[in-house]
Amino acid sequence: MIVGGYVMLLLLGALEALIGCFQYSRALGSFPVAAVGFAAGIGVTCVLGAWGMRRPLGGLMPAVGWFITSFVLAMGTPGGSVVITNTTAGQWYLFGGSACALAAVVFGFVRWSPARTGTRRRGGLRPGGSRPGARPAPRPGLPQPEARKPDP
Repeated sequence: MIVGGYVMLLLLGALEALIGCFQYSRALGSFPVAAVGFAAGIGVTCVLGAWGMRRPLGGLMPAVGWFITSFVLAMGTPGGSVVITNTTAGQWYLFGGSACALAAVVFGFVRWSPARTGTRRRGGLRPGGSRPGARPAPRPGLPQPEARKPDP
């Protein structure tokens, strides 16, 4: 179930890049509104992915999907054609999207890292709060076993 969530986040980032690569050049006047919007969109997706999964990996997966898709489509073909051109809008889309994704992933690592949230890996504390192999806590009203004294 969790792996499926991470795969879906990866595919969401790739889908955002696929749409953005073909729509980034839309502008209001000379300002590349779509490029800036798609760059901010991948940043928001990364933050929301980390928040939703409560793990930094949830923010990293859309960024990885976005990076792979965007940069594959930005490479030239043997015929010389490219999808993302070297224009102001193309630079805003690639560099702005990269910066937003990086900032969002760093934010996710700072905010939802296991060390900061206090969560442990499997095999740490049991649901009752005791460590594996530890003696159970004394319960009031029940006879307690005597503590062993060390041999001299």
